[in-house]
Amino acid sequence: MSSDNRVVLIGIPFDENSSFLKGTAEAPPKIREALHSYSTNMCAENGIDLSRNKKWRDEGDLKFDETKDAFSLIEKSIGDLLNTETKVLTLGGDHSITYPIIRSYSKKYDNLNILHFDAHPDLYDNLEGNKLSHACPMARIMEGGHATRLVQVGIRTMNPNQQQQAERFGVEVYHMKNCDGNMRFDFNGPVYITLDLDVLDPAFAPGVSHHEPGGMQTRDVLSIIQNLNAEIVGADIVEYNPLRDVNGVTAMVAAKFLKEILVKMI
Repeated sequence: MSSDNRVVLIGIPFDENSSFLKGTAEAPPKIREALHSYSTNMCAENGIDLSRNKKWRDEGDLKFDETKDAFSLIEKSIGDLLNTETKVLTLGGDHSITYPIIRSYSKKYDNLNILHFDAHPDLYDNLEGNKLSHACPMARIMEGGHATRLVQVGIRTMNPNQQQQAERFGVEVYHMKNCDGNMRFDFNGPVYITLDLDVLDPAFAPGVSHHEPGGMQTRDVLSIIQNLNAEIVGADIVEYNPLRDVNGVTAMVAAKFLKEILVKMI
């Protein structure tokens, strides 16, 4: 293992907190398959060839133990990686995994900022009695004081309850009707990106459990990420559901985002 590795890629095949459809647990290997597909290459748009770059490594997928709590295992596993002075890019999995990941990050980084791409604000106090639902991670993160600032982009399903939660936690919400690729964000401190693929219009990402029409284009999200002037200390790409994908289109989109986020992190 090279000491030059600055970023670790890890899969978290977990979808126990999905509220509508299962399937996102099958996402990490499908995204890797798209990443290494002969139909494209490993070069990011800035010209960096990730197949030759030694500043990252793939640790494979997290193995769950039925005798241990999944969230505790996720938090400890991410924490162990962070303690080796690396950054972590995670492939989900449903969006609930972001909560234990951020719990680990908040122990290492003060003044942590979160840039959250999503159709949904994920601010429910609970969904159907489950406070750890994939509809709740941002509520858990903010009520626990695990992030200083939460910026949400692409939101188009805000209901009154979640609006109250956003006001309670001081969340900066950019509704989809006001979003485009020209948006630029400034952050004071380290940034964690959490990217739910349903931020995209279903035309660009059919392989998600919750189709929310009227979303962003792939290029819009890429432009925001590529022009982000901040230290990106971690990221996750979540909610890809291979069981709903069409010809692997969404897997390729996820792999594209992976490359562009990775080159920003290294």
